[in-house]
Amino acid sequence: MRFGIMFFAAPDGAAAPETYETMLAAARLADQGGLVAVWTPERHFDQFGGVFPNPALTSAALAVATNSLQLRAGSLISPLHNTVRMAEEWSVVDNLSGGRAAVSFGAGWNVNDFVLSPGNYDGRRDVMLAQLDDMRRLWSGAAVELPNGLGREVPVSLFPKPVQRELPVWMTSSGNPQTFVDAGARGTNILTHLIGQDADQLAEKIKLYREARAGAGLDPDTGIVSLMLHTHVAEDEAEAKARTRTPFREYLRSAVSLETKAAKGGGTISGGHQMPADDLPDDVVEDLLDMTYERYLRDGSLIGSPDSCRQVVDRFSGAGVDEVACLVDFGLGSEQILAGLPPLVALAQRFAPAAP
Repeated sequence: MRFGIMFFAAPDGAAAPETYETMLAAARLADQGGLVAVWTPERHFDQFGGVFPNPALTSAALAVATNSLQLRAGSLISPLHNTVRMAEEWSVVDNLSGGRAAVSFGAGWNVNDFVLSPGNYDGRRDVMLAQLDDMRRLWSGAAVELPNGLGREVPVSLFPKPVQRELPVWMTSSGNPQTFVDAGARGTNILTHLIGQDADQLAEKIKLYREARAGAGLDPDTGIVSLMLHTHVAEDEAEAKARTRTPFREYLRSAVSLETKAAKGGGTISGGHQMPADDLPDDVVEDLLDMTYERYLRDGSLIGSPDSCRQVVDRFSGAGVDEVACLVDFGLGSEQILAGLPPLVALAQRFAPAAP
């Protein structure tokens, strides 16, 4: 099992500088500790994650702050953007980092995000798949035919040329089995989470992923399954749980607020589910926050001590997960986030392959 760190903060509007400073400091600790990757997301127009509107920008900053971590978009909502422009941005990241860029493609779910590209909302999944294929072609050096300002088709190639011959690619799934199949058939890795699925359900979807790889003539045992888990490791399990309860509940409250805004906009919520557009009663929200927090503690987080977290990692390893994307900034303060990095590195070292 390999480990990386992920960011998806929900700070108030004045806290963006501190959020970025914490991101850079945590990434340096992860880099020094031998973790494999750092993920930054794409989110727009809201406190929940909106401090990260462009993962290419955050990855460019991380490129000059780290030496070995792979710099991953988790996720790049490609239907909101021009494909060639995305390829250019990530090629710059690849050059700045000496060949460490990687991208997880997502189709997007929040209808309000699509003010950036309203025509792509209904067909966003098909748009994403086509963009993924085009970006791979551009990255390999091939030209893509596109209409210019007069409507004439012209060949477009990627500059600057990337360092890596192939772009490492993931697809992001909120639990839809078809996304696991699509990722396997296209030979990409996959990034997922535990919202709306448990370890047993995830294991069945990973099986679909491996079967799809085999069906496409690929080695079914290759391809990386990355799982996002909320993570705060401390020497004492009770201390880790007590420290995270209030900030995690408030973080979840921000997520519920975002989902409600999406429903009011006429769209689905994350995972493609429907939700009433009306505001939820306060008592229902509080019960939902308690229930969700307890579920994560019980079934789907690395909040605890290295010993208690090892049991969680073993369970997901048995389900077929290859990597944990450790979401470390779910409402905790900067000092607490950074204090959780050394115990996380110690946990990761327990799963490191033995030296020959």
